[in-house]
Amino acid sequence: MTDRLSRRDKTTIGVLLVAAFVVILNETIMNVALPRLMEEFQVSASAIQWLATAFMLTMAVVIPMTGFLLQRLPIRTVFILAIGLFSTGTLLAGVAPGFEVLLGARVIQASGTAIMMPLLMTTILNLVPAHRRGGVMGNVSIVISVAPAIGPTISGLILHSLPWRFMFLIVLPIALAALVIGARLLPRDSRQSTARISVPSLLLSVPAFGGLVYGLSGIGSPDPATRTIALVSLGVSLVAMLGFVLLQLRLQRTDAALLDLRPFTYRNFTLSLILMVLAMVALFGVIILLPMYLQNVRGLDTLGTGLLMLPGGLLMGLLAPLVGRLFDRVGARPLMIPGGILLAVVLFSYTTIGEATPLWMLIGLHLLMSTGLALIFTPAFTSGLNPLPHSLHSHGAAVLSTLQQLGGAAGTALLVGVMSAGTRNAALAGQRDMAAQAAGFNGAFLVAAVVSLGIIVLASMIRRPEGSGTTEPSQEVVLEAR
Repeated sequence: MTDRLSRRDKTTIGVLLVAAFVVILNETIMNVALPRLMEEFQVSASAIQWLATAFMLTMAVVIPMTGFLLQRLPIRTVFILAIGLFSTGTLLAGVAPGFEVLLGARVIQASGTAIMMPLLMTTILNLVPAHRRGGVMGNVSIVISVAPAIGPTISGLILHSLPWRFMFLIVLPIALAALVIGARLLPRDSRQSTARISVPSLLLSVPAFGGLVYGLSGIGSPDPATRTIALVSLGVSLVAMLGFVLLQLRLQRTDAALLDLRPFTYRNFTLSLILMVLAMVALFGVIILLPMYLQNVRGLDTLGTGLLMLPGGLLMGLLAPLVGRLFDRVGARPLMIPGGILLAVVLFSYTTIGEATPLWMLIGLHLLMSTGLALIFTPAFTSGLNPLPHSLHSHGAAVLSTLQQLGGAAGTALLVGVMSAGTRNAALAGQRDMAAQAAGFNGAFLVAAVVSLGIIVLASMIRRPEGSGTTEPSQEVVLEAR
């Protein structure tokens, strides 16, 4: 591996970045459109939520398989599979005649989306020297954090002047262009591993990961029946997860695991992973809570909500490459600790917002929060993935992407549940409707703020590894990697 990237390598990473941004954008682009789609298709609120829930479920089930795929198929083949599935789902969604077709299209979209992020991160780990990965991974931060953050903004802008179908039809040409360019330029390298896929692992992964996301998404529901089903789903998930983990520990001895768990034997990987989950809880919680607050308490429409949140998303995107280059110079802790402190200060400040909080203050807080998250994301996943040897790159990326999804689902379920309970309690205590809702949001932001304190603690424990990351530095291993 040379220190300087070739033009072909730069093109490969560039194509994957554009494609990944487009597909991840669609994870949250539907949130603002759900009320309109509920009216369009004449379905209930619980039914329309499946457009978001089914997407998350599919992501949670497919992502754990990508480590296996990336070790057995060429980058080009995996890319065509991912962007092909996404483009097919996007086209079906854009022309969907009814709700059922749109739901199926979202599942197909999510299948392609789930493959893209591990593909992107694995490719970067394979092509870029460890001491230069921060700068390149800064661009990945734009995909991981900015794309879902500005999804509601873009959908709000589209819905203000165009039919809802254009949420899909506008991105379809970009996806198809990426497919054509990637199919021509991406390498057709071969993989050495020929191990067959473990069918029992595949069967266990569906209830293990899918059941966990479904349970988390439904546990905060006001409907007792839905909560009961969610609790049962979580119980089944935990049993299946235990079986899945035990099976992978046995299969990884012969490199036949669907999801190799040896990345967890590296200290920085494990710490960074937990830190990323906490950051995703905060990020997705704010992505969901802040628009709800702006529309339900402050009376803003979808366009106004999107425009208010746009500066923060753009700032995060502008800062990400800069933070990546700083990481290459100073390491993770000098960036993540201030980022965690800033995030905690902002989230604690959100606990005081009410019916009359000035909009300029909300924009300022969102900008500060975006700065804090920018200081966290790139150093976290770069310092976590850097110590892994080449053989574990794809599985490490798959584990990281899986836990990001679970963190987002957990954050949404936890904070929306706290918000709903706080609103109900305030209403029972005699507060007016708007005041009760504001109290609910304050309680949810308080929980997010407490969670963010864990980021500061974990950031202080992460070491700056020695070596290039192409070997297994002993100081990074918690348990002996076998």
